[in-house]
Amino acid sequence: VASGRLSYILGLQGPSLTIDTACSSSLVAVHQACQALRARECRMALAGGVNLILAPDLFIALSHARFLAPDGRCKTFDAAADGFSRAEGCGVLVLKRLEDARADGDRILAVIRGSALNQDGPSSGLTAPSGPAQEAVIRDALTRAGVTPHDVSYVEAHGTGTQLGDPLEVHALGAVFGPGRDPGNPLFIGSVKTNLGHLEGAAGVMGVIKVVLSLRHRAIPAHLHFRTPSPHIAW
Repeated sequence: VASGRLSYILGLQGPSLTIDTACSSSLVAVHQACQALRARECRMALAGGVNLILAPDLFIALSHARFLAPDGRCKTFDAAADGFSRAEGCGVLVLKRLEDARADGDRILAVIRGSALNQDGPSSGLTAPSGPAQEAVIRDALTRAGVTPHDVSYVEAHGTGTQLGDPLEVHALGAVFGPGRDPGNPLFIGSVKTNLGHLEGAAGVMGVIKVVLSLRHRAIPAHLHFRTPSPHIAW
């Protein structure tokens, strides 16, 4: 209902979907919007996510499952990582095909070269993602974008700040971007969750917005709460 009413208020008539894939929801929305643009189902798309904390129920469930950091800080990639911090927020991207944006004289902040989706399949648990599945989706996205791993100098990670999830993610990044890499061309990694907390359904688009702003200002925001590199990561 929400996406339909927003389209009604804004007078939009193209594809209108509400997507729930948990923490990747807004990234999947961006991917689907790009696909709709490439298929010429629409000329412009709005894609994003919102997270509001309106009841205590999920806080209670996450606390019982020991997913939340007691100090309310996402200490991503740090030895002290002990869970994430929930956050509220909203982020939206306005997307067009590049040739249309140029023809319309729009201010173009960034170009999405490629994107990809997959799923872990069977894994050992909710906070234990599949490394091989992560490697596969990264390689697929790179292929679709027409870039090599060595062309990439920064990765905005999921990086929630958990003892298990963070090392698995960094290991997958190392497997894709590490082999044959020139030491003078390091891969920088970060997570906007250390700045804003985990926005759950809106987390992905916040990471995209961070990278767009980083490109625009030619600076990567500080990765907060990082004191001692995690001993579980083969830096």
